Amino acid sequence: VFERGAPEAFIATEDSTFSATLYDLLSAYADMRVRGVNSSITIKQRRVWALKEARDILQRLIGEIDDWTDLDHWLIQYITMPEERATAIASSFAASLELVKERFIDLKQDSAFGPLMLRKAVAKAGDA
Repeated sequence: VFERGAPEAFIATEDSTFSATLYDLLSAYADMRVRGVNSSITIKQRRVWALKEARDILQRLIGEIDDWTDLDHWLIQYITMPEERATAIASSFAASLELVKERFIDLKQDSAFGPLMLRKAVAKAGDA
């Protein structure tokens, strides 16, 4: 065993001084809360409408509609579960924009947050 060469003096003080900022206190509180929280997460799988699927449905609908028709009216026929509503609306909206770009359908919305209306594309006077 090696002995220590030069002994050091130990000075004991009786008073304790603590210093902490508001950030330190909030961080400590957050750490305590995180330790007490159940950290298991379950992810519920849901069916998502593919863009191609929505496009195929819209192309089938084009043959059935002659005048301005509410898009939601037609989507209700294809939505089997209420959980699919958000994905069906998003996918069909993206597909309808592609079909407008390709001049298969016309799309309009009369007011902000109003229903989307669609119909077969009407040939305009400058179109070839």
